[in-house]
This record gives sequence, C-alpha cells and structure tokens, in this order.
Amino acid sequence: MSQATDQEALGRRGFVLGTAAAAAGAALAGPLAGTAHAAAFGWSDDGTHYVVDTGANLVFKVRKSNGDLASLVYRGTEYQGYGGKNSHIESGLGSSTVTIRQSGSTILVSVTYGTLRHYYAARSGENNIYLWTNKADTSVSATRFILRVKAGLFLNDAPDSYTYAPTTIEASDVFRKSDGQTRSKHFSKLRVIDYDYVGWSANGVGLWVVRSNHEKASGGPFYRSLLRHQSADGGGLYEILYYGQNQTEEQRFGLQGPYVIAFTDGGAPSSSLFPGTLTTPWADSLGIAGYVGAGGRGRVAGVGITGRDTAYPYTVGLANSAAQYWGSARSSDGYFNITGVLPGTYTLTVYKSELAVYTTSVTVTAGGTTTLNTIAIPSSNDPSRASAIWRINDWNGTPSGFKNADLMTYAHPSDVRAASWTGNVVVGSGTETSAFPCYLWKDVNSGILVYFRLTAAQAAAAHTLRIGVTTAYANGRPQVVVNDRWTSAIPSPPTQPNTRSLTNGSYRGNNHTFTYSVPASAWLTDTSQYNVLRINVVSGSGTTSYLSAGTAIDAIDLLS
Repeated sequence: MSQATDQEALGRRGFVLGTAAAAAGAALAGPLAGTAHAAAFGWSDDGTHYVVDTGANLVFKVRKSNGDLASLVYRGTEYQGYGGKNSHIESGLGSSTVTIRQSGSTILVSVTYGTLRHYYAARSGENNIYLWTNKADTSVSATRFILRVKAGLFLNDAPDSYTYAPTTIEASDVFRKSDGQTRSKHFSKLRVIDYDYVGWSANGVGLWVVRSNHEKASGGPFYRSLLRHQSADGGGLYEILYYGQNQTEEQRFGLQGPYVIAFTDGGAPSSSLFPGTLTTPWADSLGIAGYVGAGGRGRVAGVGITGRDTAYPYTVGLANSAAQYWGSARSSDGYFNITGVLPGTYTLTVYKSELAVYTTSVTVTAGGTTTLNTIAIPSSNDPSRASAIWRINDWNGTPSGFKNADLMTYAHPSDVRAASWTGNVVVGSGTETSAFPCYLWKDVNSGILVYFRLTAAQAAAAHTLRIGVTTAYANGRPQVVVNDRWTSAIPSPPTQPNTRSLTNGSYRGNNHTFTYSVPASAWLTDTSQYNVLRINVVSGSGTTSYLSAGTAIDAIDLLS
C-alpha cells in the first residue's frame, strides 16, 4: 500500500469533531480530565522559553523570541511539532516581545508583534491552555492558529483531509491518490455552526482545540474553512481567525478568544469550554488588549418566529462591521436567545437553512437584553411559497439534494467517487433533483438540458423561470435557451467571492436568484411534446475544466 493508504487503513476511534450534542460524552471526561501532577503550579525561565506547569498533567513552553508554542508535554509525552515547526499564529511571528506574569491561580504569557497581541493562559490544576489573539489591522498577517502535532500519536480518522498523496491536481493544496480519490486540507465538511471542537483521541489521550465564538471572524455561521489535517509528518489543528478563501465578508479586527487547547483522558473536552458556554471572569483583570467581560455585553432574545417551514432548521444571525453572532431558533416556536453580544447596532437575519428570509435591525447595550416580539416571515420572502408549475429541489440556500452535493464538501469535483457531471433531466421523473448536478461549469457541463411538459393553458402564457445559486467562481452565471426559440439576455454577475470555492469544499457564497421572463411564444403548443430548457454557463473569466467559470445551484423552478 501507499503511505496514505496505510494511514487510512488504520481504524478510527474516539471523538473527532464535536457539537453541543456531545455534552453528555464530555461530562464523562470531567472538566479537568487529569490527576494531580507531581510538580507545583508555576512557571520558570530556561533561557530560551518560558516553561509553564499547570500543576495537573500538562507542561508547555513558549519561545521567548517569537511567542511560538515550542513544547506541549502531557503525561510526559511530547505532542508538539512536526516538520521541525512549532505551533504558532499563521506561519510564525518573527521577533516579538514576550512577557509572563502570574496572578493567583492564573499564568498569562503575552506576545507583542507590531500591532498584534497574542496570549496564552494557564489555570492551576487544568490541562488546558486558553488563547486569545488581537489583530488590530492589516499590518500583520494572522489568519489562524495552528497546533502542530507529532506524527504517530493519533490515528488518521479524517482521510479526506490527509494531505499526503502522490499527485498534485490543483494549486499546491489539492491532491489525488492512485485510486482516484482526492485529498486536501480544505476538505473539512463542516460549517462553523456544526462544531465546537476538533481533535483526536487515542490510547487514553484526547487532544482538542475548542473554537472561540468567532465574533471577530468573518463569513457567518455557515462558513467552511480549515479544521484539521494529517500528513506524512504529523497533523494540524486549526483555529481560523480570518480566512480569505471563498470569503463573503470583509475582515473584522479585534480580540478573538478564548479558544482552548485541551487535553483529556480520551473523552471529549468539557462542555464548559464550548463557545457560548465558556465564561472567563478570571480573565477580566488580566489586562488582555480588547477584552470585554460579561458585564460589558448584552443579549438578543426573540419570542418566536412564525411563517417558518418546519422541514428546515432556522438560524438567527447578528452582524455588523465589528462583530458577528448567531443562534438556533427553537423548532417548536422559533424562540431564540443570543448572548455575549458586544454593544452596537446589528443587522439581524433569519435563515431558513442557509437562505436569508428576513432581516431587521437591532441595537444591543451593555448589560441589557433586547427583546423582540414574534417575527413574522412574509410568504413573499420564502421563494418556496410561490406557486410553481414545476420545481427542481427546494429553496433552502444550499445545493443539498442535487447530484454530488454532499461529496463536494470533502472532495474535488474530479474525484472518482463523483457521479458524472453531465446528463439531462426530465421533470416528473422522480429523479430530477438527484440527477441534476449541484455545480455547473462552462468547460464541464454547460448546456445541461431540462425536459418538461406544459398543459395547453400553461403553454399559452408567459412564465417566470427562476434559478437560485449559492456562489459562483469567475463570474459564472446561467444564460437560458428555451426550445431553441428564445434566448435570455446574459445576466449581470452578482457579487461573489473572488477565490476558489467549488473545488475546495465550499458552496457558500452570496445566495442570488436569477429571474427570466419567458414569453408564451417560446413554448411548444403540442402538449405531448417535451419543452427543452438549456442552461448555459457564461463568463469571460476562468480557465479550463473545474477552474472554468462555474456556479452552485440552490433550486430551479417555473412559476405558474
């Protein structure tokens, strides 16, 4: 077997990705998940590093010259490091000012690099490291913290993000194995809203990174980014502070955190560390730049939401240029409660799955609760409520249900596991959704045909055709032809991310609906015949194959 195959052939064990639903399992691990350590809580200076002993089972070192996390020893085993690299912000900060101080049961290491501030905190008796990062402006590159873990300590239980493969097929970060399956660190599957922590568990040890609440990140609750990867020389766990790949928002600045490096006895990290659950009053007086304690924050609570489609989950998001938050609406009545919000005025958006169906403005004050009466979603805001002659897929802001949709969050479109991207679709066949490809490209499957019949009355009238998209690459957008009798104008491209998306595991962009007014003269009057809709992808940008101009589809319908 190849090295990649050998790694993947190893079994899977333990928790890998966590949500709040794992809280019961977390309780088994205990909040500290460790026994007493022989050494006392405290720190020392070995000349090159500040050495911190948590007084439990964890000792870590921070390099005094640049703030790197240079050693991570749990129960006497070194976990830090692969490829001769430390764990650090981005690819390392360079020469920095690094200081340390102890305040009661807390030790804080502070790193200053230009306008960037980065912090490590340890608490007596805990096997956790709390981290904060404050990026004030664009003068410093700091888009992630990467925890680099030595090879051989954990099994590879996320083979799609395993980045050792013999053939590079795109940029320098997408690879193909000899069996035709593809691999990339981008193939994380999950949106931010889907996980609370990432990591590995094996041989009675769990190593996790619990994410922050992402209030100063960008992209919203449905953004996908790097979570973790494994390669021939080790593995990486990420906390993404800002990532430009397929990004829908401008970068936010300010303090992010805490996010937590947590060791356990093999179980999930304690649910008390999860985003939205973790409170850090012990950090209020540490002098962390940009820190705002619970007393300086507010919350938004909604009595309920009516006009929902109960087949879908609903999410409520808050966003402005300085911060973002979100919370789930209760399935029974739409009640929601978003806590820990920085003061300010926000756009509140209600999402049906990932489709925005309602917006309003709310103002949050420190220590206050902004209470909203029942939100009524107008039927006109949900495109699924419109009466249609036919509809392929339902409107929910995602390509879910279309051919290859699920696979595309963890594989390249060229992957051998993907069904053919070509093939025509017949409305009424019962397979029109599963047969329709989730993505269309100018150089791959442009010109897909949709066959459908109309009654005599329907064929005698003009109709509106709608095509919903979730993102586009290189300004790809649909132009339609009906029965070779009528061709739409080329629509203007909507605002979309300007980086790769369809080939690195993400369909998330800016949802947009294209509408086409098709005249009655375009239809066939013989009701026994199929009308034929051709959907072409047009753009003057892009290159070839899966990097040609393309778009991801949400739904297609012909209104009655």
